[in-house]
This record gives sequence, C-alpha cells and structure tokens, in this order.
Amino acid sequence: MKQINKFLFAGLVFGAVLGSTSHASTVLYTQNFENPVGWVQGHYAGVHYADVSGQSVNSLYTNQPIGFTFSQANTVETIHLTGGTAFGTGYVDSTGQGGNYSIGMQNDVEDDRLGLSFDVGAYNFLNFQLDVSRLGLQGPSGPFADGAPSFRFSLYDNPTGVANLSGNGTLLSFVDLSGADSVNNFTLNWTTLVAALDASASTNGNVTLQIDLLSGGYATMDNFRIVASNTAGDMGNVPEPTTLALFTLGLAGFGFSRVKNRNSKK
Repeated sequence: MKQINKFLFAGLVFGAVLGSTSHASTVLYTQNFENPVGWVQGHYAGVHYADVSGQSVNSLYTNQPIGFTFSQANTVETIHLTGGTAFGTGYVDSTGQGGNYSIGMQNDVEDDRLGLSFDVGAYNFLNFQLDVSRLGLQGPSGPFADGAPSFRFSLYDNPTGVANLSGNGTLLSFVDLSGADSVNNFTLNWTTLVAALDASASTNGNVTLQIDLLSGGYATMDNFRIVASNTAGDMGNVPEPTTLALFTLGLAGFGFSRVKNRNSKK
C-alpha cells in the first residue's frame, strides 16, 4: 500500500505541475498574415508601389479571428513578400520566416500606428511576440527604409473594451525594442521581439496594445503571438518533454504498482 501511495503522489504532483503550466497563461491572439481576403496591389499614399496594398488591415483580415478588429492611424500596408515584382526581383527572404504576406508601417512621412484590443482578465501581463525586419518600398517616393527598425509597444487601459488605438488614454506600460538592419531594402533580416507589458493596473482587464515604428523609416512585421500571463515574457510554451516524460513515468509506475498489488492478492 505504501508503494501505491508513493506512485500516486508522484502522478498527482506532476499532474499538478502540468495543470498549472497549462493554466499559467492564455493565448489571446495569433496571426501570420497569410490569409488576406481580396488583396490587390494598389496604392500607398496616393501613388503606386510594387507588391504593396494600401487596403486597410481590417478589410484584408476581417474576422480573423471572428469578431476581431484592428485600429490603425494612417496607412498600414500589406506586403506581398513573394509577389516577385518589387525592385525587379521581388523581396528576398532566405529563411522563409515571413511566408507570403506581412504588414508594414513607416515613421517619418506618416506616423503609422496599429492598435489591437484584448481582455487579459486577471492576468498581470500582456506578452507580445512578433518578427520584424527592415523593408523598403519600390515606388515614386520610396524606399523610405533607412536603417534598423525601432518600435514602441504601448499598453493602454481600455475599460470600455471597444477596439481603438489608445484606450481611454491611460498608459499602463511601454517598451522600446529594435530589430537588426538589412544589407539592402529588398532582403529580409528578421528579428524576433518579445514585449512584456504590465497590465496589472488595468481597470477591468480590458487593454489596448499600440504598435508604433519609432525609427528606421519603414519596416515590416509578421507572426504575431499575444499571450496573457502572470509571468513577464511567458509566451505560453508547451511543457518541456522531460516534464511530460516524468509525469508519464509517474502514472506508469502507479499503474504497474496497482497491477502488482492485485496479483499479490490472488
């Protein structure tokens, strides 16, 4: 009986570890921008640019996921990374990290910004992971890009829960992060950034994340992952295989002990 309790205890302990891991964070949003609806190469700031659409982010990514909407200031473009026309050869992404589409913004001619609103519930942090790269636009006033991109990620209190750019104007936290430079304006050089934003002072859990390019002229963004957590920087990772193995071993040991115990009573 003591042996049964020992393995039962091990199984319960590791079960509790897994349970706490799975509930320690909640994935609020993921977006790789691979499925724009009705993308058409069009205009940016009134003139034509190659492999670029000036259609609003909401018009291209409506209801992704259902009911979700973006807020934007000025133009936030959608780039066809595999369109093959920009700069004569198309964009070059040796890693394939950007897939077919990404979104882009500039900071000098226009102060483009993008807002995403969420309910983090009782969690203390909104953690935001994304990939960024310098990127130039081929067109009459391009390429705009002039160095490594630097972003400001700001979190605002948003008690109404309505999608917007800056909630009710109360800034909860912000962080400035930079990507790497590229060898030229058509070669992607991705940097993965993680912004840990403190949401603990929000009124009711409703917050707005604002993305603003501070420097670099023009840059592109992709592969958004937004997680609510009590741990700064926690992106809701799957438990380590060793933990899973130990938990399995604990249950297997418990099962073996029960079989052995039943056989001993025959």
